Order: sequence, then structure tokens, then C-alpha cells
Amino acid sequence: MRKLPFSSRLIKKAHQTLLKGVRGEHKLPGEFRNSQNWVGGASISDAIFIPPIHNTVNEYMADLEKFVHNDENNIPVLLKIALIHYQFETIHPFLDGNGRVGRLMITLYLVEKGILKKPILYLSDFFERNRTLYYDNLTLVREKNNLIQWFKFFLVGIIETAKSGIDTFDSILKLQQETDNKLQSLGRRYNNAQLIINSLFQHPVTNAQRVKKVTQLSMPSVYKMIEEMEKLEIIEEITGGKREKLYSFREYTKLFR
Repeated sequence: MRKLPFSSRLIKKAHQTLLKGVRGEHKLPGEFRNSQNWVGGASISDAIFIPPIHNTVNEYMADLEKFVHNDENNIPVLLKIALIHYQFETIHPFLDGNGRVGRLMITLYLVEKGILKKPILYLSDFFERNRTLYYDNLTLVREKNNLIQWFKFFLVGIIETAKSGIDTFDSILKLQQETDNKLQSLGRRYNNAQLIINSLFQHPVTNAQRVKKVTQLSMPSVYKMIEEMEKLEIIEEITGGKREKLYSFREYTKLFR
């Protein structure tokens, strides 16, 4: 986003990245669809929703992009991205991954508008937990023109996700203090242990080579540090093997489950 504005080009780049190595990776990653798609049902004949024909996608996405950058309509930012998300999911411009990209768009837009400084508000969990309501509310707009109900549902998602994020951040701060208290028992090894912890807050799964890189210790000292941190129940080995062991910062990863 430092190089590209919120645009079809950015959306295509996000789609290309999101589909690497996952479901849909062979369905034109980074390109708008060139055939008809549908939502639900085994075939188009029993589909729940049939998006616009493929040869209109470029036109509709260009129109959506103009709406995104039209600041004369004075729509509050949260309602505007709710409308953008609805419209994107209705156009369904990709053969696969529309839901994933559409959810990510919300975060990207709020970052561009300065509502978020970092991409920390992600509504995917809320939409997944309320999947039926999510689809029902999108359908209400399409069939009954009921934007108000969609706006209400979307804003509830913003509120719940924001509260959950605050709770998670508070838990992280508490964990930092608890972990530091445990490290105090390591005496001379405290400083190196602190380097490892700082790394684990960025990469909560680590190995001996990463520990060596962040501490600049010899391998025997690295293994000793890992052993000490296992005893303190800060990290745990998760592969069960004898070689190429991986260690998880378990209390940290628990906060995101």
C-alpha cells in the first residue's frame, strides 16, 4: 500500500498473493474471471447466487473504484467500506477467493483512510462465526434493497472485532510481564533470553538456527538456552522428532486461537 492506492490493481495483487499454494491457486490468481461463476449449489442451475456475467466485471470494478475515491458523497468511512464490501462480493470478480479478498479489502481501506495505523482489524472471524447471518444480510440487500440491516450487521462486526483486539493486546502486555518475570531466574543468561523472547513475539515458532542468529551464541549455548526456556514452560517442542526441532511460544499462540 506504500506503492499502490486502494484500486483494482491493488486488489488483483492481493488476490495473487492470497492464492499462492492454497485452494484456487490455479484459477487465474491476480486476474478477473473470464467465465461465469456462482455461489452455492452443485451447478449454476441450483446456485444460491449468480454474479454478473464475466464480460461486465471490468466495467463494474472500474465503477466501484470511482466510488471508492469519490469523496463528495460524504458517506461515513465505516458505512462506505460496508457498501464497497457488499458491492465487491456481489460482482464476485474472481473465479475463487472472493471472500478472502473481500474481507481483506476492509482492512486495507481503513488503513488507507487513516482509521487504522496498522492492519489489525480483520473481520474474517466475525463473518465466519456468523456465516449464515452474513449471507442472509448480503441477500437482503440484493433482493429487498435493505442496506440498513446490512449496515447494522457490519457495524456490530466492527465493534466486536475491535473489542476482541483490545482484549488480545491487553493479554499480550500481561504475557510480556509474566514472561519477563520468569526470565529473571536465568541470571547472566537473562539478556540473551530477552533477545529470544523479542524474536518469538515476531515469529512464535522458532528453531535452534534462529536462536543462534538473534543471540550470536555458540550452538552448545543455544541448546542450553532452549533447554532452560523449556523448563520455564515458555516454549515447547512441537515436532516430536530428534532433528530439525521446532519450538512454539505456546502461551502467545494461544491468544490467537
